[in-house]
Amino acid sequence: MSTLRRVHDWLRSHPLVVDGALAAAVLACMVVGSFAEPNGRHGGTQWGTRTPDALGLSLMLLAATALVFRRRHPLRVLAATGALSAVEFVTSDPRAPVAMSAVVALYTVASATDRPTTWRVGLLTMTVLTGIAMLAGPLPWYAQENLGIFAWTGMAAAAGDAVRSRRAFVHAIRERAERAERTREEEARRRVAEERLRIARDLHDVVAHHIALVNVQAGVAAHVMDKRPDQAKEALAHVREASRSALNELRATVGLLRQSDDPEAPTEPAPGLHRLEELVGTFRSAGLPVEVARTDQGTALPAAVDLAAYRVIQEALTNVRKHAGQEAKAEVSVVRVGPDVEITVLDNGPGDDAPARLEENGGHGLLGMRERVTALGGTCSAGPRYGGGFRVHAILPVKSRTGSTASTSTASTSTASTSTASASSASTPFTPTAATNKASEGNPA
Repeated sequence: MSTLRRVHDWLRSHPLVVDGALAAAVLACMVVGSFAEPNGRHGGTQWGTRTPDALGLSLMLLAATALVFRRRHPLRVLAATGALSAVEFVTSDPRAPVAMSAVVALYTVASATDRPTTWRVGLLTMTVLTGIAMLAGPLPWYAQENLGIFAWTGMAAAAGDAVRSRRAFVHAIRERAERAERTREEEARRRVAEERLRIARDLHDVVAHHIALVNVQAGVAAHVMDKRPDQAKEALAHVREASRSALNELRATVGLLRQSDDPEAPTEPAPGLHRLEELVGTFRSAGLPVEVARTDQGTALPAAVDLAAYRVIQEALTNVRKHAGQEAKAEVSVVRVGPDVEITVLDNGPGDDAPARLEENGGHGLLGMRERVTALGGTCSAGPRYGGGFRVHAILPVKSRTGSTASTSTASTSTASTSTASASSASTPFTPTAATNKASEGNPA
């Protein structure tokens, strides 16, 4: 720290010393000025032509002493120095510059208070002091000394207000910078938390899906190993294929984390609805009958919406395979309804499996689906169906990238599908067309 900085900090921590030094300097200036004649015989300032009397010296000393307390009691000090100046205007001849102390006090008030107070106090001080000097003083009202009082008090108020404004401006800039720094840190923490959740969702979706399939196929292979070795080999082949797919998706997900410096690196894994048949095929090979009904042909989805739709279907079918039993069937519908894409996954598993699904998946699978859909501005619901089974329904908002004709035809198809829906899901047989219509309605099946 430099010497100048240390001196500045010490002076700021000892304001009374600074005010005492200022009062002494003002007293010296007043005393020196009391010996000067501003209007000499030759038109200039002459020194030694007049001397202050005892009253003038006393007034100057009292006014300078009052300035020592200018920061603690600015208005009181201004009132005191103004009163002493008024007494000097009326009684002293020649006049002593006691008004110098009132100028300093007015500057202090203007720099320490707000602008309305500065205007009121400044105008009052200028008017009173100038009026007393013009009307009650020994000099003519138009004397330069009287006009000088008006000018000096006005400049003191203006200078104090300017200093206060600049101090407030600097303080606001400093506060804004500190707030921006805090906001930047909070934003960084929020983004880190969101990225952790996104990675956790991707890893859960990949691992849960493929490991569930591996577990089922491994169980089948172990069960038929001795009696039907050909079927066991087929099951092991499915295990190998599911393991390879899991490794590929994990490699892609981890690769995203390693490409933080590449601006062209993808920000989401590749799967989308264009791989829906491939996804459904893995479940069919694991023994889960799945029917697919789609009315979204010709609709190009944004990458984030496409991925979210794929993951919702993947997680829902994984839950069906894990919880709905060996005889369960599933149905997937993808319907374009106006500006939204509706995803519905239904199964006809026993009704007593729904609480287990909700309890097990509430912290991971279902929560992950809701987070994905909610992040895109959509809605996601999951729960047991009336009459047995389970239902997952997601609505994803999307802006169509196709032409107006394609969009109109897609909406018309969706509307036609909606108009053929049945009134009660309890009496509706489990068929692909019925499930598609229920998804178009958006009502619980």
